[in-house]
Amino acid sequence: MTDDLSSEPARLTTTQWLICIMAAIGFAFDIYELLMLPLIVKPAVAALSGATPGDPAWIPPTGAEYVKWARTLFFVPAIAGGVFGLLGGYLTDLLGRRRVLTWSILLYAFSATAAGFSTNLWQLLFFRCLVFIGVCVEFVAAVAWLAELFPEPKRREKVLGYTQAFSSFGGLLVAVMAGLAAVFAQRQALPAIHGGHEAWRYTLISGLIPAIPLLVIRPFLPESPAWEAKRAAGTLRRPSLMQLFSPELRLTTIVTTLAFASTFGLAFGAIQQTPQIISRHVDVQKSAAAAVTKAEEEAAAGGTEITDRIRGQARANEIDKVAANVQTFQEVGGLVGRLVFAYIAVMILSRRNLFRVFQIPALIFVPLFYWWMSNNIETEGSLSLIRAGMFVAGVFVIAQMSFWGNYIPLVFPVHLRGTGESFAANIGGRVLGTMAAFITITLAASDKPDPGKMAFMGACVAAVYGLLGFVLTQFLPEPKPEAGVEE
Repeated sequence: MTDDLSSEPARLTTTQWLICIMAAIGFAFDIYELLMLPLIVKPAVAALSGATPGDPAWIPPTGAEYVKWARTLFFVPAIAGGVFGLLGGYLTDLLGRRRVLTWSILLYAFSATAAGFSTNLWQLLFFRCLVFIGVCVEFVAAVAWLAELFPEPKRREKVLGYTQAFSSFGGLLVAVMAGLAAVFAQRQALPAIHGGHEAWRYTLISGLIPAIPLLVIRPFLPESPAWEAKRAAGTLRRPSLMQLFSPELRLTTIVTTLAFASTFGLAFGAIQQTPQIISRHVDVQKSAAAAVTKAEEEAAAGGTEITDRIRGQARANEIDKVAANVQTFQEVGGLVGRLVFAYIAVMILSRRNLFRVFQIPALIFVPLFYWWMSNNIETEGSLSLIRAGMFVAGVFVIAQMSFWGNYIPLVFPVHLRGTGESFAANIGGRVLGTMAAFITITLAASDKPDPGKMAFMGACVAAVYGLLGFVLTQFLPEPKPEAGVEE
């Protein structure tokens, strides 16, 4: 097979359209699950750590206890996802793409719902680990599955590019859902959970909704024809992790893994810390104070006793709502970036040059933007500029994630595709990349909340990861023109 991107294949069949729709929902659900944490980490830690609602530690919590749990909730699930996701990649090569996809969806659909009913932080951590494991396995299996179901080069690039664009739709959807959860919690329009109406719980439970169509339809879709044909012919070689470090694949494995980590480092070291940073923004604090006053007035008018719990939840829900709004701008930017990537992926033949279109602007913009943010937390009216900056950051950083889904299937053979993708995505992205969140939160730790310090440390961490990625791109192997996904 040759990768002639100029050839235009026939129209998609009904089954192929259904496959694309299910893949798009799957990618959207993956990101939906992962991006819940930045939106709910502060109210969840406060609610489950025993902090008294209404006191200054309620939103955001302060001190070493919060720092410990915040970085634990960001990093430990990522480690679990990376380790077990690597096993999932191996099983994808051993058992087939479709079967592993189905079980991974079941895993994180159940875990997402259970997390919303957590009664302590250890339960929340456990279920978030299961969510990460399911997501990490699903992504690897889905990319291999799509690449092999659509072996024609031009169609493969478009299918992978446009279906991955729905990842940003998932991020946009979770931001919108978090905002709705905050509104419903304020109005007490949903059933109480453990005696309260807390937006973060409803946001977590909403993760079950997108899984329903996947669970109903995806098990009936076809297996990868390339994998199935090799298994039927008895020529499917047994996958091995050590083969990734054979002389012919060693450079590909190492460089792809570390460069993948650089992309996730930009996202988790800076962008995903934004909800925590803006919770102390002067405009957000005014909005939260107004929400508390309104809750007190409504309680008094209804003859309800005004309690610290009422004040604390009103404040928390308002901050959740504003954070979700800012997150929406980033996700809209990410959607634009992924769509631009899908459009130009068939125009730029060099994968290195395609990556640099987004990598170089991100290297410059993201550190500068977070440095600026660190100096403008107390500037009234600057929240609108932060929203605009988040849009731009989303365009350049999130589009890089689409690149990896298109690139990796081209550089690993069929019998190692799931294992190779899993190593790069999970060890690189989920472990080494997500470690950036741990680093930023640790460096930004202080006795009193200091969002300016967190923004500054996010700028520094993003600069280091971005520069590392830029250097590594020089060594990123170009896929061989004759190497197709059926090889």
